[in-house]
Amino acid sequence: MSASPTYSSPKVTPAQSDEVVVCAVCSSSQSAAEASGTLYVCPVCGAHARISAHERVRQLADPGSFHVWDERLEGRDRLGFFDTRAYVDRLDDARLRQHLPDAILSGAAKIDSLPIGLAAFDFGFLGGSLSTAVGERLARAIEASAKARMPFVCVTSSGGARMQEGVFSLMQMAKSVSALHDLAERHLPFISILADPTMGGSIASFAALGDVILAEPKAMIGFTGARVITQATYEQLPAGFQTSEFHHARGLIDQVVDRRQLRAVLIQLLRVLSAPAGESDQSAA
Repeated sequence: MSASPTYSSPKVTPAQSDEVVVCAVCSSSQSAAEASGTLYVCPVCGAHARISAHERVRQLADPGSFHVWDERLEGRDRLGFFDTRAYVDRLDDARLRQHLPDAILSGAAKIDSLPIGLAAFDFGFLGGSLSTAVGERLARAIEASAKARMPFVCVTSSGGARMQEGVFSLMQMAKSVSALHDLAERHLPFISILADPTMGGSIASFAALGDVILAEPKAMIGFTGARVITQATYEQLPAGFQTSEFHHARGLIDQVVDRRQLRAVLIQLLRVLSAPAGESDQSAA
């Protein structure tokens, strides 16, 4: 499927870029080519940088296997929203910067030759927030996976609902959950991967419903921010609150996986979960 000129993936690869990537945690630096080689994980402190949806697909899918679904589906300003800038202007800027029509990239892909439906949120696009277009593309991706009888994998990096779309944004929570119900009815696996950050309406709906839930190290995961919780409860929150490690220790997350091992873990999970009855034990071995 060909991409439109506006929304095609960036033409300059990391190896061709002169950009220097600086770690947000320890301030160590490396070239764009080096950062691409380490999957944007700092070689000094291990911090996982936020990456675009296009980069996420590049890291997970077999080369040349990804085919975009609904690439021209984009939202519109239903409310005529204006804060310090018009919402339509913010959308236009984000589309040009992130090479996406909205904050999600979805399509059919293969991982180690296994066919899957794959969706990746892009935090760089208005915080990866849930617009009507994002919710529609996510629901359609789940439905397409179910129709093709493929597992569905979603990498979430989202601040939750998009305030510029009001209640229309909140409706996307129910829409995505309904689509996942249909996937479950067909006994097809859903693997949810939580990246930094996964907050608000995303973790309150589809992102928490995976048959297997993985998370990247130190990812911020929760419904609302720690400061708001502290102000509401007048209590001191525990150390590491709302990190992936905190949730893993309490059973919300099945495994915290370093990005450099994520593809290998996905392959193992997909082979086990997709195996016909009676073969999963052999796949796991």
